[in-house]
Amino acid sequence: MNRTLSKIKNRKIETSEEVIKSVREILADVKENGNAAIRKYAEKFDGFACEELLVSKEEIKEAIARVDDDFMRILQRACAQITEFHVNQMDKSWNIYKDNGVMMGQIVRPLKRVAIYVPGGTAAYPSTMLMSAIPAMLAGVKNIVAFTPVKADGKVADVILTAAACSGIHTIYKIGGVQAIAAAAYGTETIPKVDKIVGPGNIFVTTAKRLVYGEVDIDMIAGPSEVLIIADETANPKYVAADLMSQAEHDKLASSILITTSEKLIDETEKEIDRQLVYLSRKEIIESSLENYGAAILVENIDKAFEIANDIAPEHLEVLTENPIEMLPKIQNAGSIFLGDSTPEPLGDYMGGTNHVLPTNGTAKFSSPLGVYDFVKFSSYSYYPREVLKEFKDDIIKFSLLEGLDAHANSIKVRFEE
Repeated sequence: MNRTLSKIKNRKIETSEEVIKSVREILADVKENGNAAIRKYAEKFDGFACEELLVSKEEIKEAIARVDDDFMRILQRACAQITEFHVNQMDKSWNIYKDNGVMMGQIVRPLKRVAIYVPGGTAAYPSTMLMSAIPAMLAGVKNIVAFTPVKADGKVADVILTAAACSGIHTIYKIGGVQAIAAAAYGTETIPKVDKIVGPGNIFVTTAKRLVYGEVDIDMIAGPSEVLIIADETANPKYVAADLMSQAEHDKLASSILITTSEKLIDETEKEIDRQLVYLSRKEIIESSLENYGAAILVENIDKAFEIANDIAPEHLEVLTENPIEMLPKIQNAGSIFLGDSTPEPLGDYMGGTNHVLPTNGTAKFSSPLGVYDFVKFSSYSYYPREVLKEFKDDIIKFSLLEGLDAHANSIKVRFEE
């Protein structure tokens, strides 16, 4: 691994003009031609165009029957864990009543219709369904739909359909790629448009989400995955190596960084990577990721480690120090924080309860993990009696005139003319 962060800091992934042009064309085609365009692109990119775009109730029942009981148990356990965490994010409306008759407040309302995009072509990610659907359900969204591509046999993966049912989602469209984002954003003759699209995807799906933003809301623009591990001399190199590689296997562009006060830990971690790597099926991806975007940084003290981490603002931050919980106040910027050697990042991916849809590429400096708050909107309201408005009128008039907005001033004046 590298001994500097220069390559990691230059990891920004630019979208080519060719990709943008291709995505724009598909979006425009689906907007204009609806389901016919969707089927055309499904045939082109997925190798199968479904005549019926909606997964039937019978297909969902059959999928549930095919998965084994142990997987269903695991799903239900994950659902319970995710629910237990996210239920605490639920907000509520509030109001203020003042003695002079003024009333002010805020109304919290769920979004009306939300789409979840779940990758499912060459690989299936039921965990993505849970992480997106459960917060939306808790927020009170009444219409939650899922979009996922079919496999080469024209079917949606059983594990995705089962995860949808487990999390309460019953409307699932057999559509993937850019055409799915277009269908959700614009609607078609059979698919109502949504208010928001959430969920990960490849560069084409991500670009499509970026381009439809404004027509609908989106969760975030996610880049390649990343983990940063802060460790001292007490950390176990076997665990450090395993955790670095667990993130590196996502993608050749994934970034895995170790920052430590121990030179010995760096040496032993690199030996452990070599030892463990031979047993892993995605060895080539891991090696490429670590070579290009992996780093092991030696620092003089633990405070310097946190200073660097806060500057990077990683998607995942593991703290493998003697007293990890005591380190929490030092962390300012991170998507999700994992404290101690029994809290590895994959725990959060599946079963810990925290959300795994997280800000990447340093955006944790100003954005947050997906949560219940992403599926609600806030409206403020106020009521002022005439007598109270009269007390404010001269100040409002002067303020608006200072800004050159005399129609604003006039709106107040006319209410007190004889």
